[in-house]
Amino acid sequence: MMKEANKIPCRKSFTDTLLRLAQTDKEIIAVTSDASGSATLTDFGKTLPEQFVEVGIAEQNAVGIAAGMASTGKKVFIFGPACFYVARALEQVKVDMAYSQMPVKILGVSGGVAYSQLGATHHSLHDIAVLRTFPGMEIYLPCDVRQTRKLVERLVDHPHPAYIRVGRNAVPDVYESDDFDFELGKATQLKEGNDLTLIGTGETVAHCLEASRMLEAKGIHARVLDMHTLKPFDKEAVLKAARETGRILTVEEHSIFGGLGASVAEITAQECPVRMKILGIPDENVIHASPQEVFHHYGIDWQGIFEASMELVK
Repeated sequence: MMKEANKIPCRKSFTDTLLRLAQTDKEIIAVTSDASGSATLTDFGKTLPEQFVEVGIAEQNAVGIAAGMASTGKKVFIFGPACFYVARALEQVKVDMAYSQMPVKILGVSGGVAYSQLGATHHSLHDIAVLRTFPGMEIYLPCDVRQTRKLVERLVDHPHPAYIRVGRNAVPDVYESDDFDFELGKATQLKEGNDLTLIGTGETVAHCLEASRMLEAKGIHARVLDMHTLKPFDKEAVLKAARETGRILTVEEHSIFGGLGASVAEITAQECPVRMKILGIPDENVIHASPQEVFHHYGIDWQGIFEASMELVK
């Protein structure tokens, strides 16, 4: 069974960390598009009103304003629902951030299927696929509150535009303390194993870990990689896993097209072909259900990962 969720969602870990840093760095600016509540920015706005910009329901404007401030040397973070920043404001993200190389960071909250019952308009299951094609754009999916905290600390002075996606609800701790290695662009190996490799990103990482424990009870030793950075992508970790385990299973809260699985397949197909399975959302509109039910229906929870892994090692 999965561990209990931490009481703090990753979005709160993100904004709390940024507020702490912004209190001693006046160049840090938070921009939001009528999303103070959903992005947990209320404390930031009250504490540092001169470093806080509210543009209303206008995501395209938010990106343009943020890019303009970044061009003057400000360290700008945008906050709002992931679905709107990778759809409605996509041209501005492409031109004002990526093409112009403005080091703005977007925190896309309630990503993937976190809004669940609100339907396809509020899902963001194409974000990795689209943004990884923008030259210079970086993509991060932290898996828990501790990793989120480290990510914010690394990104404050990071000189490149970036998109960070988190969910809405609290998630289990993957990292039990703050004493762990974290490097942008480098996957973290959470578990040793040579029978197959499980690669997760964001909220699927905890499910991969739980599935690996279930597999171990069956005598199958799965390596687990936390691919928190989707771009720049850790090619070396993938090739090492391919050579040493011979089988790779990827798990993502994203379309099966163009995301984590595609990134891994592009590498292995060209340099080290291995047996592989991509778990994600198929080419259909997602069922109307809670996020947990969606994960289970599409086999991207620990049970689905366990079953798919058993098939892969036959």
